[in-house]
Amino acid sequence: MVDDVPLVQSVDRAVAAMEILARDGWVGVTEISRELDIHKSTVFRLLATLERRGVVEQHAETQKYRLGFAVLRFASSVRSSLDLVRAGRPTCDRLSRQIDETVNLAVLEECDVVYIHQVNLSSSRVSADWLGSHTPAHCSATGKVLLAHLPDRQAEGFLRAPLQRYTSATITDPDRLRAELRDVRHAGYAAATEELEEGLNAVAAPIRGPDGTVVACVSVSGPSYRLEVERMPEVATAVIAAAAEISRRLGFLGDANEGLVG
Repeated sequence: MVDDVPLVQSVDRAVAAMEILARDGWVGVTEISRELDIHKSTVFRLLATLERRGVVEQHAETQKYRLGFAVLRFASSVRSSLDLVRAGRPTCDRLSRQIDETVNLAVLEECDVVYIHQVNLSSSRVSADWLGSHTPAHCSATGKVLLAHLPDRQAEGFLRAPLQRYTSATITDPDRLRAELRDVRHAGYAAATEELEEGLNAVAAPIRGPDGTVVACVSVSGPSYRLEVERMPEVATAVIAAAAEISRRLGFLGDANEGLVG
């Protein structure tokens, strides 16, 4: 019987803290310490460990914590409860079949892209598992879409930070990246050609919420020998259409296509 197995106290406390965050949203160390009747320093160490693994995240100003997107790796039921994933799943399935590659939904978390849904219904059935993972924003199609639609001050703050090189194609010059983000806003999509990984290409387009704000993006990714540069405008047309469809399902009634593929 499971009840007969001795508990690992630190794990039990970490799960209890996560249950509080799931119930209350943003919560401080003091509140968790009081409810669990354990010292604040113990709660802080638990939360710091969970934050390092992406299971919780800390608000920069209030210092309070809430659950992070990494929990999506552990429970498919959490994914299905998210409006974005629920709205996007049918479109992602159809897009994966149409383009015959992997399709992802992603959001921006601080300086990273977090992948919250992935589907691969292609004939190859072989792809990297991005679900729940964090990737740098400046060298991925998803990241460039999300950066391109940030408020100017927030985007400039990101561009002032060092841009790490991952491949020979990674953009590390802030002025060059700034110009590319302008192009992304004009075209309505972003492309990345072997900028994050050698041999990996991708195309992404923005998903808008009811008020028109870009809340996420949808992307198609695949090996460069299949998702070739010459094919990207054709793929971009399909990705832009998919993003517009998901946006409508989220309640956006305007024109989701700010740019034209050219």
